[in-house]
Amino acid sequence: MLLRRARPGDHEPIGEITVAAYEEFTTAAEVGYVEHLRDAASRDRDAELWVAADDEDGPILGSVTLCPVGSPWREIGADDEAEFRMLAVGPRAQRRGVGSALMDLVVRRAREDGARAIVLSSLAEMTTAHRIYARQGFERLPERDWSPAPGVHLIAFRKEL
Repeated sequence: MLLRRARPGDHEPIGEITVAAYEEFTTAAEVGYVEHLRDAASRDRDAELWVAADDEDGPILGSVTLCPVGSPWREIGADDEAEFRMLAVGPRAQRRGVGSALMDLVVRRAREDGARAIVLSSLAEMTTAHRIYARQGFERLPERDWSPAPGVHLIAFRKEL
């Protein structure tokens, strides 16, 4: 499996994979959230968008957005913490280790950047993702739980590096 930075030609498939991966959680989402998930070009421009593929020109299997300090995509990270969002694996690529490979990338990049920890927010219902985070050593951080919109409650996780 190859992990690399996204390219402009990847934006559309990344958007579609992200929407598909989050589909079961978007039925009660705030207006515009599906378009937000689909907007890989903005994530690539304003953060670091990474993809997993079988090879250099193979189809996109999944993606993750790394949110450096100063990125408008950051939500809860302090200046000495790495943060990521929208880890998404396409339905046909699930259970192939793609999510774990993307998580390994997040940890490696955070260490390279000198972060002391990694944080993220997630819907409480995303229990499959929570299992990946737990395997990676993330722990709940309830004091940073928050709500970006009425009826949307996000729970926080943190991994010390």
